[in-house]
Amino acid sequence: MPFNPIDYDPYDFANRRHIGPSPEEMAEMFGVLGVESLDALIDQTVPKAIRQAAPLDFGAPLSERELLWHLRQVARKNKVFTTMIGQGFHGTVMPPAIQRNILENPAWYTAYTPYQPEISQGRLEALLNYQTMVSDLTGLEIANASLLDEATACAEAMTMAQRVARSKATAFFVDENCHPQNIAVICTRAEPLGIEVIVGDPATDLDPATVFAAIFQYPGTHGHLTDFTDAIAALHAAKALGIVAADPMALLLLKEPGAMGADIAVGSTQRFGVPLGYGGPHAAYMACKDAYKRAMPGRIVGVSVDARGNKAYRLALQTREQHIRREKATSNVCTAQALLAVMAGFYAVFHGPKGLKAIAQRIHTTTVRMVEGLEAAGFAVTPKAFFDTVTVDVGPMQGVIYAAAQARQINLRRVGTTKLGITLDETTRSATIKDLWAAFGIARRDDPATVEFRVPEALHRQSDYLTHPVFHMNRAETEMMRYMRRLADRDLALDRAMIPLGSCTMKLNAAVEMMAISWPEFSNIHPFAPADQAQGYAEMLESLSAILCQATGYDAMSMQPNSGAQGEYAGLLTIAAWHRAQGQGNRDICLIPVSAHGTNPASAHMCGMKVVVVKSSANGDIDLEDFRAKAEAAGDRLAACMITYPSTHGVFEETVREVCEITHRYGGQVYLDGANLNALVGLAKPGEIGADVSHLNLHKTFAIPHGGGGPGMGPIGVKAHLAPFLPGHPDTGGAEGPVSAAPYGSASILLISWAYCLAMGGAGLTQATKVAILNANYIAIRLEGAYDVLFKGRAGRVAHECILDTRPFADSADITVDDIAKRLIDNGFHAPTMSWPVAGTLMVEPTESETKAELDRFCDAMLAIREEIRAVESGEMDAENNPLKNAPHTVGDLVADWARPYSREQGCFPPGAFRVDKYWPPVGRVDNVFGDRHLVCTCPPLEDYAEAAE
Repeated sequence: MPFNPIDYDPYDFANRRHIGPSPEEMAEMFGVLGVESLDALIDQTVPKAIRQAAPLDFGAPLSERELLWHLRQVARKNKVFTTMIGQGFHGTVMPPAIQRNILENPAWYTAYTPYQPEISQGRLEALLNYQTMVSDLTGLEIANASLLDEATACAEAMTMAQRVARSKATAFFVDENCHPQNIAVICTRAEPLGIEVIVGDPATDLDPATVFAAIFQYPGTHGHLTDFTDAIAALHAAKALGIVAADPMALLLLKEPGAMGADIAVGSTQRFGVPLGYGGPHAAYMACKDAYKRAMPGRIVGVSVDARGNKAYRLALQTREQHIRREKATSNVCTAQALLAVMAGFYAVFHGPKGLKAIAQRIHTTTVRMVEGLEAAGFAVTPKAFFDTVTVDVGPMQGVIYAAAQARQINLRRVGTTKLGITLDETTRSATIKDLWAAFGIARRDDPATVEFRVPEALHRQSDYLTHPVFHMNRAETEMMRYMRRLADRDLALDRAMIPLGSCTMKLNAAVEMMAISWPEFSNIHPFAPADQAQGYAEMLESLSAILCQATGYDAMSMQPNSGAQGEYAGLLTIAAWHRAQGQGNRDICLIPVSAHGTNPASAHMCGMKVVVVKSSANGDIDLEDFRAKAEAAGDRLAACMITYPSTHGVFEETVREVCEITHRYGGQVYLDGANLNALVGLAKPGEIGADVSHLNLHKTFAIPHGGGGPGMGPIGVKAHLAPFLPGHPDTGGAEGPVSAAPYGSASILLISWAYCLAMGGAGLTQATKVAILNANYIAIRLEGAYDVLFKGRAGRVAHECILDTRPFADSADITVDDIAKRLIDNGFHAPTMSWPVAGTLMVEPTESETKAELDRFCDAMLAIREEIRAVESGEMDAENNPLKNAPHTVGDLVADWARPYSREQGCFPPGAFRVDKYWPPVGRVDNVFGDRHLVCTCPPLEDYAEAAE
């Protein structure tokens, strides 16, 4: 029979990788929903008044082969030079075992933030290793599980210090030797908070009595090594705090911040095996004295016990600041850089303390040899004491030598008009040193013989580090590979099962979309490399920006914000800057619905705005009358409103255009949170609905994986009038200050979203949105009668997510939302979002990636759980000793004496659980109260575990 091309649909083939239900399965789902087609369902769900007129069209979808070919052509336009720019970004060597088993392993990169500790023990242990590494290297008691980048970590340290310092001063001192991007981001953060920033020389310009804290760079951006012990002591005498931004590689040889008396230490662990990536993603660290641990932003992994008294890890102090303090919060941190922190932690495990110290010594001695060659040729090199960075005064020859180095594919740092900065790293080879000398006109043989250290003896590190057994394990690759596999097997990630988290959009991260981030043409580019060496990145950024503008109806994009919360902050800063330019800097009121993400009011506060909360009506929509009244009351002080669309309750509100119109009538701007964009792409555009700015969670809607809690990207789209006020950067210019360390944030992972868009095409992105809505409505209908769906829109439909009301079970059977969440682990699922935006409920978002079979498996599990609740309600099951209260069930439970009034079969193999490939949680229910009461946030000695279990 001859081939009939009509039978083959290349569009369907290209897009099926992301869209779970087959056409045949969709037809079955239509029958359950009582609709004739997907378009009929969309017409019932999405208000016609907001639907976009023209379809998305940015080219036909690419096959995997075509996509990889295209990415290769773009990659070749980047030039990978040896980077000696420094400035907080360094060349590094990622061990192939870590690249293959962590970075490129979906068991690690598709995991969600470990809020459910029983199914997150592997990544929690890996993050605890990271915290222990940071705590040891900095000499401070407590470390968090990473922040976004070094510059924002510096800004977080400033606001944290202001909160806990006993000094009443309002100024903050910044060492002029801090990296320029660190100073710039600090200034951006300080201005709306009314913090005066004093930049100067600590030796002559620091008056401790006039500041609440000071931050010092160590080593300085130009290589200077300074012992800040006396300066920090003087700060303490004035009731102020001392902060040190320290390079962890240098701390393997140098006196640590804790030994100087520092209260807080921050920095980047990028050079611990994490590629440059044109700026990110990289894991920043923060460590502090124990006394300040409850004020520390971000996530902290702690040690607790489970229901049987066994050691268990968990997120400690989970009442994160932005959710409790909201508009009074000093931090809006939500996303961390968990995947990169895991990689940096494994880099330390892989090398151990001796291996790490050897790397640091090799970097330093190579730098010394390089400096000796320059000095022998008569060049003036400063400082005389250094770790890996020096500055060379070359006078009027700066341009000539700079160009000669580039001709040898070496990038140096221009310092003023007469100096060049040079920073070495673990990738520097002897041949590179000779090429560098040649650029300076020096013909010299590099002799790798032992050289004298150029570190002052008073700054030699005296303390031990990385003493825990995990950093001394057998580092044969066989053992390392098995350790990484063991940790991965303890977790439940998207590669095992659906993760139906409302508002988090845990969708497929297709393998083909992930591949380019490992290519050296993208991964080995310094964020401050000359523009002509990053033409491939420039093409990608321009193309992705155009696609995102078309999808959202905005006119310009800033790719700088490297998290969703950072995007909120950047968007509100952009609005505030526009108001000032209009001569209306008095506008400072932000209207925010009561159901908003906790980061919304926190971001508004950080921008110097006053939050006015707007009520919700009975159906969960914004109370339009309350909104109108509060907008009118704000009058000429109204700066903005922050709304989420579809709403946080999973509904397309019919009044969204009216909300925008009211805001504009009183001179405000509309910030539309992009958390739920997965219900809009291809159907409606925020910029056409009436919004002025949105952040886009690329780690949600546009397929960047969550990575166990990060990386994320939150670029902002704006209408044309706001475009001149987008974040600038010291390296690329711009009228406004930066919000992140690198000009384009975590640029390397933008490749994932770009590849996703190219693979899907406009029609594919639109189909994904429609199927996401289909899947959510299918779950809502299948669970109808067993659970109440709390909010519905037109024709009884939900958007891309739905809220299941589990609150009645607390009264009828003493079964809580936590009990249901833990029981779902036995069924082989990650729980939906718990108790947000409504306490005691579950918010379910299946995404378009899940097949009908997986949706049915989840629904079967939820229906079986409802039957167990009925059994408790009727007295058939014991109210305290039942499968829900005892969940999750472990292998240890299975083989132990079974004294429970239900069978092993019912407890361990409920509906939904696979018989052969069942996921077994490594621990039982974790005791959160015990963990916070006995706070342990570093790897404790093994005997301490035994004590905790008693």
